[in-house]
Amino acid sequence: MVLSGCGWKLAEVKATGQSPSSSNKKVLDIFTWAGYIDDALLKRFKNETGIDARFNVYGSNEEMLGKIQASGGGEYSIIYPSDYIVSQMAELGLVSELDHSRLQGLTNLFPRFQNPPADPGLRYSVPTAWGTTVLIYNTERLKSQPEDWNFLWEHQQELAKQMTLLDDPREVLGATLKMLGYSYNSSDPEHIRQAYEKLVALKPAIASFTTDAWQNQILAGDLLLAMGYSADANKLSRQNNKLQYVIPRSGSSVWMDTIVIPKTAPNPEGAYAWINFMLQPDVAAQICERLSFATPNQVAYNQLSPQVRNNTGLFPPEELLQKCESIAQVGEFVEVYDRYWTRLRSS
Repeated sequence: MVLSGCGWKLAEVKATGQSPSSSNKKVLDIFTWAGYIDDALLKRFKNETGIDARFNVYGSNEEMLGKIQASGGGEYSIIYPSDYIVSQMAELGLVSELDHSRLQGLTNLFPRFQNPPADPGLRYSVPTAWGTTVLIYNTERLKSQPEDWNFLWEHQQELAKQMTLLDDPREVLGATLKMLGYSYNSSDPEHIRQAYEKLVALKPAIASFTTDAWQNQILAGDLLLAMGYSADANKLSRQNNKLQYVIPRSGSSVWMDTIVIPKTAPNPEGAYAWINFMLQPDVAAQICERLSFATPNQVAYNQLSPQVRNNTGLFPPEELLQKCESIAQVGEFVEVYDRYWTRLRSS
């Protein structure tokens, strides 16, 4: 879940693709999403642990996984995969099983995050942020308010070349499946074909598929609407009150980003120190307040200001969450998603 161009000054960010060096145990190298770490977080971590944390960023789970596989694990001691990628990384032997005796604060998590379907019992991962996939739009320029995914097709002419969709096959095909009344995680080839055909019809109106570039574009007034993540949308709506966002009423995806320790971690002690640091309620609460991520930490949630705690864009009501789904592994059927996605992007 990507928050690049967010306006926060990021410290010690190296260009993606550079190889970090973590031979020094007082240095912790992290591979994460843009916008998940800021100067204040790094400074406090060093003050509490004496460890210099530095990080590199990626734009998608697939990009991260490819780089980690290509480098044999790289030299990172902390990685931030989304929940549905964790089991895949475990199957590939890329992540370490966590020693819960070295972790402090797992019981601070909401019960739903203590035993997530993607990683039962938190065997390999610790949740750090969650949210939903939303539609963010310009209230001043858009004639009517979107309420569901079908708005994109019904207002295709008005939105032509002024809307973007995420650069993510499971999100885009999943949202279209949801609009058609199917599951985000359907493994029915006919369902995927129907979703693909709907997207082919919509494609002439799509300005681009992007996970983060849309943010500056919609702030500049170049877009009427974008598909994005609630954390990004919440941040932008605070910057410009003409930008509002909605969780589609038929349901959306509920995403969760986690922290894992790769098997090749050169600084596992520092990695456990980072996870324990992130589990501290006041740290988690400050991240939520500063960087707009919904926290999975119940104790941290109780410490939030009423304004943030009552923000239904960050913390949706249970009846809406019941209509949402987490993206799940679909085994070898993922090849079907990828095949249709490649055809859509290349057409």
